[in-house]
Amino acid sequence: MHSLSKLARVWLAVSSAAVLAVPAVPQESGGQGPVIRSQVNLVNVFATVRDKNKRIVGDLKQEDFKLVEDGQDQKISFFSKEVSLPITLALLLDTSGSEQDMLGAIQGAGSAFLDRVLRKGDEALVMSFDTDVDMLSDFTDDRAQLDRAVRRARINTPGGGMIAGNPGPIGNQQMTGTALYDAIYLASGEKLNTEAGRKAIVIVTDAQDEGSKVRIEDAIESAQRTDSVIHVLLVADRRFGGGNPGVAKKLADETGGRMIVVNNEKKLKEAFDEISDELRSQYTLGYYPSNAARDGKFRKIKVETNNHDLKVLARKGYYAPKGEAAYLGEPAGGVAGPAELAPARAK
Repeated sequence: MHSLSKLARVWLAVSSAAVLAVPAVPQESGGQGPVIRSQVNLVNVFATVRDKNKRIVGDLKQEDFKLVEDGQDQKISFFSKEVSLPITLALLLDTSGSEQDMLGAIQGAGSAFLDRVLRKGDEALVMSFDTDVDMLSDFTDDRAQLDRAVRRARINTPGGGMIAGNPGPIGNQQMTGTALYDAIYLASGEKLNTEAGRKAIVIVTDAQDEGSKVRIEDAIESAQRTDSVIHVLLVADRRFGGGNPGVAKKLADETGGRMIVVNNEKKLKEAFDEISDELRSQYTLGYYPSNAARDGKFRKIKVETNNHDLKVLARKGYYAPKGEAAYLGEPAGGVAGPAELAPARAK
């Protein structure tokens, strides 16, 4: 039900622009009368803009932006400053042994983050990941339920054994790694793919994956196909390798999110606050691609402003739909179900 209500709100936000901007083509439908279908799909891009001092810029207009797809300029048909469009959020917590010293701070700051960022109409889920991916709370707007879910996260260190030199859960040679990529794949491909509106995955991790069934490319593609932005708060203990900032940056950059290095509890809270501000300070740029081919291929997107001192944070592309023409306003993209992975286990 929550997906339907969000879809209705998103449709109301863009339907007027979509109806005016796209020529409709009548098609016969087996004697039932003509069915109006569009030959192109609306692509929505959410963008955050910061100045040289990393302050969010919130007073730009449509004419201040330039949008390019695969090297071709695109006409921006729909533009708005988003402050009320619903947000669907997945909070993913790394509970491998390398995070044991920071878990308490992560739980406190994570709970405060959800309380701050979520407003009426928003929903969030909470997952933890170590050797497995565990669903601590499914989508809900109940703050108390989300707080309990965050507090239920537990470090996977069996028997209270000493931490070994490898990242992830330890104490048993049969327990290998941290399923970061699997968690992203499941969160986007199984949960966020049915949601409408703005979608974000916020991950607290050292970004050292070991033992996932899918590759980083699969995790990124799953997020891209569901228009989900990944933000990574890199919390790393030098005793376990100091984390993998390259992986964290790749996950964020390829989906239009941010990677923030966190060295202490104060920085952790500040990082959560930064992500909260960004989620509430976005522009929406909607356009109908000049390339109308429904070939399922990846299309590269670049968003810039006329002021080159400003930095735009937006996704780098999307997967074109595949198959016959869609109903008016259908967003481009989609994601196949995560067939190779077992669903996240509820706790």
